[in-house]
Amino acid sequence: MSGRRLRVGTASWTDRTLTQESDWYPSRSMSATERLRFYASVFPVVEVDATYYFPPTPDLAGKWVHRSPADFRFDIKAYSLLTHHPTKPESLWDDVAGGLPSARKRSVYLEHLPDAAVDRAFAHFHQALAPLYSSGKLGGVFFQFPPWFVASRANRRYLESLPDRLPGYQAAVEFRHGSWLEEDSAARTLDLLERLGLTYVCVDGPQGFASSVPPVTAVTADLAVVRLHGHNAENWERKGITAAERFRYLYSSEELAGWVEPIHRLADQAGETHVLFNNCYRDYGVRNAQEMKRLLNC
Repeated sequence: MSGRRLRVGTASWTDRTLTQESDWYPSRSMSATERLRFYASVFPVVEVDATYYFPPTPDLAGKWVHRSPADFRFDIKAYSLLTHHPTKPESLWDDVAGGLPSARKRSVYLEHLPDAAVDRAFAHFHQALAPLYSSGKLGGVFFQFPPWFVASRANRRYLESLPDRLPGYQAAVEFRHGSWLEEDSAARTLDLLERLGLTYVCVDGPQGFASSVPPVTAVTADLAVVRLHGHNAENWERKGITAAERFRYLYSSEELAGWVEPIHRLADQAGETHVLFNNCYRDYGVRNAQEMKRLLNC
């Protein structure tokens, strides 16, 4: 990767509570082009969260390329199907949906599909990101796995398949089950990711839940990533709420300062380091990201 080695940004630049319930953007009626260009004038990286819910197209990725500066990065959240999350059937590509059993399901999981359909899903996702990759603007492809993706032999095999599934792209892995990072398995997990060239996503979030992982920092690939979710323990596993409510948390200056040294250590070891705020309630994320930029002097 070229350009700046340490980049700070947020997870999404289009969240409704940011665009409609805060005054961070100069106008609430800005076009999609204007909004991205304004965001990119402040931050050098953004995480695209919408790709988790509905896979992008090459045309859309091309628009992101043209609406952003030359030295800008898009971190792409992997489509839910590819991370073993429940997926809406209507979001599937037609030739992938054709591989489903005839019985209609409210949600589709990767294991419902035959191997050929899984291959097509990854091929489509790879192709969709090609404009970002060819322009040098593709950062990491984030595989945020669910709490039921535990440290098992089958799931390690799935991780081993990712480099061949997305050739040329930098896949990044975020776990939501502590078994991957318990004392007797952490070294094995990090060694596996390093051997595969997969980025370990360092996580800051609430502790004490089945989906919690400790704030371990490690570099396992040329790209290092830190995702900060906030500490809203009350809403962390609450059902039926929006992402904005789940991650409604504003970091204090003291909390941010505590991350400065660990982030600098990561940046000293990695080719490029991305720090992304996922506390996507109103302007909380952008405010914290701007303060972190000042603290890191980047």
